[in-house]
Amino acid sequence: MSSAASSASVSAASSASAFVPAPFTADDYRARMARAARSAADAGLDGVLVAPGPDLVHLTGYRPTAATERLTLLVLSAEQDPVLVVPTLEAPDAERAAGAAALTLCDWTDGKDPYAVAAPFLDAGGCFAVSDSTWAMHLLGLQQTLPGTSYVSLTAALPMLRAVKDAAELARLEAAGAAADAAYEEIVKVRFSGRRETEVAAELARLLTESGHEQVDFTVVGSGPNGASPHHEAGERVIEQGDMVVLDFGGLKDGYGSDTSRTVHVGAPSAEEQRVHDVVRQAQQAAFEAVRPGIACQEVDRVARAVITGAGYGERFIHRTGHGIGVTTHEPPYMIEGERQPLVPGMCFSVEPGIYLPGRFGVRIEDIVTVTEDGGRRFNTTAREMAVVD
Repeated sequence: MSSAASSASVSAASSASAFVPAPFTADDYRARMARAARSAADAGLDGVLVAPGPDLVHLTGYRPTAATERLTLLVLSAEQDPVLVVPTLEAPDAERAAGAAALTLCDWTDGKDPYAVAAPFLDAGGCFAVSDSTWAMHLLGLQQTLPGTSYVSLTAALPMLRAVKDAAELARLEAAGAAADAAYEEIVKVRFSGRRETEVAAELARLLTESGHEQVDFTVVGSGPNGASPHHEAGERVIEQGDMVVLDFGGLKDGYGSDTSRTVHVGAPSAEEQRVHDVVRQAQQAAFEAVRPGIACQEVDRVARAVITGAGYGERFIHRTGHGIGVTTHEPPYMIEGERQPLVPGMCFSVEPGIYLPGRFGVRIEDIVTVTEDGGRRFNTTAREMAVVD
């Protein structure tokens, strides 16, 4: 690599890690909670109940320090101000959350019935959307205390709750994508041949951290036949000359996700390997070009799948074309047959078709894309052509 190219790569990594977004304010969280309450009312529900997990982080900025069996529950309703029921011993942490000023804290001490504490804030005959991360014992406790209530899945009832990002969220996702790109630009410079998958995966994790990620969620390194397993966990296989290697990696930067995949080859590829890679690249490009407001999510999947099926590999494309991304790396919407939710400006999701030939190799190419007013925009901009590595 030339010194100029090396300098450009270092500059990109520095730029990605240097991005420091303004923190979300209590007003930001107040608006999110109000929007959730309105959406629930519009859906004919009496409110939203949110336990610790990504929905609670998105709506309040509060992330409990550890998983606990004690009830923590955000209650949102169009009929009252937001209330967070929280154990007394964890109340100081909740009070420091950025969104705390936008809600009322109601704490309870050990020895009290937490469901009885939460009950006055729920309509005794109401139907509520419950976050998917709610523990079964808490839902059962609420049902026992308020037998007239009923519950539905938050994702099923309000799939758009976190799907459309505002400008500040888009900026975070774009920076996360740039940081992941910086990691990819560096990993293709290292030696692959003769090294274990776990060694390359560890190097990818280090590069993600250096580019500004505070959390690394996954570093898939699928070499040779392992590449035919889409979620292969890096193992002790030694990467060899002639291997195709699927790289899929991401995590959280400034609280928002990155997720990108590229497929590289150790040494020159065969004609068949190049052809399969070209088919996946064409499918990924066609699916990206299909992105625009108003089309159903399933259309993105259909476009990618048509290219791969037309090339004779339809049965070897074994997963959905994409998933949403935000405060987690996988969330609604999903680009899959049967998902009729129309695309809306501000939605962000992956476009990641693949072909997997069992016992031989796999290919996947993935970018994070956001819907704009007239099409789509990629947050990953590294070359999608197959890179040849040592």
